[in-house]
Amino acid sequence: MTSQTPSGRARPLPPEERRAALIAATLSLISEHGVNVTTRQIAEAAGVAEGTIFRVFPHKNGLVRVAVETALDPEPLLTELAEIDLTRPLPERLVTLTEILQRRLTKIFNLLHAIGMSGPPEDAEERAERGAGPRPRVPTEEIHQAVVRVLEPDRDRFRYPVHEVARLLRLLTFAGSHPRISDNDPLSAEMIAAVLLDGVRDHSADEPGRSGAGGPPDPDRTATDGSEPGRPVAGEHRRQADNHQPDRP
Repeated sequence: MTSQTPSGRARPLPPEERRAALIAATLSLISEHGVNVTTRQIAEAAGVAEGTIFRVFPHKNGLVRVAVETALDPEPLLTELAEIDLTRPLPERLVTLTEILQRRLTKIFNLLHAIGMSGPPEDAEERAERGAGPRPRVPTEEIHQAVVRVLEPDRDRFRYPVHEVARLLRLLTFAGSHPRISDNDPLSAEMIAAVLLDGVRDHSADEPGRSGAGGPPDPDRTATDGSEPGRPVAGEHRRQADNHQPDRP
């Protein structure tokens, strides 16, 4: 925040630090007050005079928009993904990867909820008016490639191309982390990783001597040919019919 001059007065922050302090204070307050946060609250949290805000931003909405764009900046996410150790076992890497994606998604979901996702996106003219420059590009492909990089060392262990596995992970993480889709009970990173790697079927049931192997159909298991649970798989109908032919006259 501000430092003290020899006379005891607050020393003004350098322009970039002042801007960063205002953005950080705004983001913190938005989560509590939404877009109803006042410039006085922002100034107090940033440790500056209220009039300072309007020397940096033309109006409060401009500050709020820049704060939101800062929160959506993908660079911190890309940095975290690049730091994942590729020598760790696949399950561990997958959990770490999912945790990083979930933290970003949760922050974005909470932020968009706090601001009400109101109003259409501003146009280029409005952005130029407040000196924000061109709309930042969302590097979806860069994020996707960063996920692929984490999965790449084990590409030969997947049933699908590694790019498709990365896509499945991102889709599952998004759905499992979104408060409305998950009924406010988000999936854990461990569960998402386990479902992606192993599915939901108990593979021990396929072992000889275990329930579901060689016995009557298990109503909780789905036939491998896509037929209804509990129904014999392809070929079973014919074998059962052969075993129950009526005696010929």
